Amino acid sequence: MGLFERYLTIWVGLCIVAGTVLGYAIPDAFEVLGRTEVAKVNLPVAVLIWMMIIPMLLKVDFSAMGQVGRHWRGMGVTLFVNWAVKPFSMALLGYVFLRHAFADFLPPDEIDSYMAGLILLAAAPCTAMVFVWSNLCRGDPNFTLSQVALNDAIMVVGFAPLVGLLLGLSSIAVPWDTLALSVGLYIIVPVAIAVVVRRRLLARGGQGRLERVLKARLGPVSMAALLATLVLLFGFQGRQIVSQPLIILILAVPILIQVYFNSGLAYLLNRRLGVAHCVAGPSALIGASNFFELAVATAVALFGVQSGAALATVVGVLIEVPVMLSVVGIVNRTRQWYERTPQRAQEPCA
Repeated sequence: MGLFERYLTIWVGLCIVAGTVLGYAIPDAFEVLGRTEVAKVNLPVAVLIWMMIIPMLLKVDFSAMGQVGRHWRGMGVTLFVNWAVKPFSMALLGYVFLRHAFADFLPPDEIDSYMAGLILLAAAPCTAMVFVWSNLCRGDPNFTLSQVALNDAIMVVGFAPLVGLLLGLSSIAVPWDTLALSVGLYIIVPVAIAVVVRRRLLARGGQGRLERVLKARLGPVSMAALLATLVLLFGFQGRQIVSQPLIILILAVPILIQVYFNSGLAYLLNRRLGVAHCVAGPSALIGASNFFELAVATAVALFGVQSGAALATVVGVLIEVPVMLSVVGIVNRTRQWYERTPQRAQEPCA
């Protein structure tokens, strides 16, 4: 792991503090940035999201989907948890905690927006950081790559209908044109650019050239964009965070529960099916983490930079790193227990 990944929690924390302080101290500057938009797309956020997403997508080899059948049990668990459990469990948790348990502590006119943010956060599986989590738990790199490629392919066609369905079930109006625009801008176009650039780099210098470009040029750009995005987003929400810190804690509750629930479910299902630990680890981790860049960008496009939806996705960013590191720790500490398979001999790793 590089310096950035090793101390990611510290960098994220510093940017959150800086953004919150700046947003509280100079709100007018962030209001100007918040109004800089075209067709409901906030331009500063869009540029930073692209700078983040495209270098990350260059790591994804979509030809790896040909390896899906090699670990079909683990892949089946991944798809089941990511697409049939996680989004719906988050919608249920949001309903329980935001509309009932903590409803008296929330602004009534923002509850729908908070719900929408949680749904957006859970509707897209992690694309980039899952490589870091997989590395930390000694996961099978081929399986990690293939599950990311398959999930990204599904997102292209499945993200908008799934979000529309869950928002509709939650009685939240769905602006389909803006949702479709977000999918195009933040999924289809970045994926297309990444595929073309990746092929050109491989054609000119092979895997070695691709890795050098990612490490020396695009990697730092992506890191800088991530940190700048955090400062910008927390700056937009600075006054609200300072004046209503209880809302942050309330929004964190369903996010925390769904992370541990979905990672635990995937981990146990993989063990039950006799899946190797090096596959079960990445499968559980991608089921717990989120593609928060896409969630943030879509929330901003649909509801605005100062909306409750944007705040909910930002809270997801706030707790993502420390919580996922704790999940990695659980996966590593339980390896011996896991490998005492209850049903059948486990399939081997690569």
